[in-house]
Amino acid sequence: MTSSRMRLPDLVGEALAGMSQRPGRSLLTMLGTVLGIGSFVAIIGLSDTASSQITAQFNLLNATQVTVTDIAEGVTTSFPDDADDRMSRLNGVEAAGVWWVAARDQPVSSVPAVESGTRLDVYAATQGTIDAAEPALRQGVAINSFHQDSAARVALLGTSGARSLGITSIANQPAIFVNGQALTVIGVVDDTQRLPQLSLGLVVPASTARELWGPPRGTDGASMIVKTALGASQVVSRQAPLALRPDAPQSFRATAALDPTSLRRTVEGSVNSVLLSVSIVAVVVGAIGIANTSLVAVLERRNEIGLRRALGARRRHIAGQFLVESTLLGLLGGMIGTALGVVVSLSVAIARDWTAVLNPLVPALAPIAGALVGLLAGSYPALRAASVQPAVALRQ
Repeated sequence: MTSSRMRLPDLVGEALAGMSQRPGRSLLTMLGTVLGIGSFVAIIGLSDTASSQITAQFNLLNATQVTVTDIAEGVTTSFPDDADDRMSRLNGVEAAGVWWVAARDQPVSSVPAVESGTRLDVYAATQGTIDAAEPALRQGVAINSFHQDSAARVALLGTSGARSLGITSIANQPAIFVNGQALTVIGVVDDTQRLPQLSLGLVVPASTARELWGPPRGTDGASMIVKTALGASQVVSRQAPLALRPDAPQSFRATAALDPTSLRRTVEGSVNSVLLSVSIVAVVVGAIGIANTSLVAVLERRNEIGLRRALGARRRHIAGQFLVESTLLGLLGGMIGTALGVVVSLSVAIARDWTAVLNPLVPALAPIAGALVGLLAGSYPALRAASVQPAVALRQ
């Protein structure tokens, strides 16, 4: 104790002795770092995993979807009546269908003769469109070939539209009225990733739309959605115009889904920045907890510090002991927090049926970050401890 030098093992031994004398306080002090580092690792893991899912979904849509647009000038559609069948004959096409806006901003109500109801766009969709769009239904069934062949007065409603109309269940096949036309709701659409417009309005069979509102024309001209096998979208987009109209392929513009790299990066960047901000706040809170507890420990151990100074311990010895204590607390808290963060990230990924993704550097460096947090947080309490005068401390 009286030596002018104190080796690191001696400092570690003194620090461990001080920590073991107050195990409850040490555990509570570590808790801040455990929560901070744990939340940091978990947020990084969940962010990487979610970004991976976004990337995979974007890439899947990019590789399996083609859009065909009617660009010919005229009042009638250029799509032939058997457009769905013509496209389905191409290699790599799994489903294809024509859709258009049959009527815009129509008053929709649950009782007849009401013109001030919810206003929705009405979309006409062939059976191929329903098959290609793959709508996720919250309730009921999707439009099928029977509805198409018989021009049935049925409709699919988006979730928001059903909520605004007060439709909570379709067990009794509720009727709605679109500008006086009665339709039976057979399904509520929760989401359609390939064609999100269909989940925002009212979807009816194409044959029904032709009877009630006529064929597509003008600014509401028809388009076609094509679902392809993985990787076939580029080839199908080049073949689609000729397959639809060998006599006038220039009437159509076929495009594979645009590469969403910039959008994906924007989404990932926004998510990461927000979550990292939260995790940094948690780490700062943990550092404040260590600093506060270490400072209280200095005040409570003034007599011990004064006695050691009287026996020959120098300022750097006292400061070194408290720095090592706070660093060890940060390191242990970082190790425990890292383990908890990895467990949380894996648990969420398993629960969501995702592929867990986590940069291996994160769990490797997180305990070191915890130690640095402890070192920085213990700097001021260590300086306070080193400044204690032995005579004053022993008198008190």
